[in-house]
Amino acid sequence: MAKQDIPHFQNSKGDEKIEIGAKIFMCIGAEPPFDHPHIYLDMGVNEQTTCPYCSTTYVFNSTLSQNSAEPASAIFIPKTA
Repeated sequence: MAKQDIPHFQNSKGDEKIEIGAKIFMCIGAEPPFDHPHIYLDMGVNEQTTCPYCSTTYVFNSTLSQNSAEPASAIFIPKTA
């Protein structure tokens, strides 16, 4: 299995904003089985972006590492088979 290079985030708690340490990432919505289509988002030069499926606003925080989020519950770790 390939290593996961792009961080995945989810919003099962329904937070309005989530701070993340990545500008390119995947939003999955809520944890499966309540997820939406998994979508790659790229903030580009912006400091935030909103997922078009779940309306979660992701805010870039340069003090967080690439795979980190605040709240930490927003980090999605896929289960391996």
